[in-house]
Amino acid sequence: MDIKERFTQVIKENKGLIFKIAILYTNSIHDRDDLYQEIVYQLWKSFPSFKEHSKLSTWMYKVALNTAIYHLKKTKRQLATIPIEKEVLNFGDRVDHIHEERLEMLYEHIQRLSLLDKGIILLWLEENSHEEIAAIVGLSISNVGTRLSRIRNKLKDQIAKSK
Repeated sequence: MDIKERFTQVIKENKGLIFKIAILYTNSIHDRDDLYQEIVYQLWKSFPSFKEHSKLSTWMYKVALNTAIYHLKKTKRQLATIPIEKEVLNFGDRVDHIHEERLEMLYEHIQRLSLLDKGIILLWLEENSHEEIAAIVGLSISNVGTRLSRIRNKLKDQIAKSK
């Protein structure tokens, strides 16, 4: 399998990872699509240099998060709190409407977090270990644990206040 075929396979297998980051760091469908394309482009540029010192998903998250943060800073866009798009809610087959409402509320509150905190909580929700999160965002493992605790408490407080 040549590099182009391997890359295409990797993108197909991990399109959900890229989509989640793109939607979390944008506030419109157009911006999301632009960011998605930019992440794929950056992954393509970096793909030959991936040396498998870490898991592929760890490397992809790192590239995707860095691209998303750079993209926001470059375009000087302000993130607005907006309702989560139905596409995210329908990403998997869900029939439990209470679960959908809770998930929508959680993502609305995640939208209010700082850029770094959004990335950290997204990685944690994706069940990455503290070690993997630390490698992706460039923090110490203990700092990741501390930040996660603070983020979870902040989200709990925000959700309690909104009820």
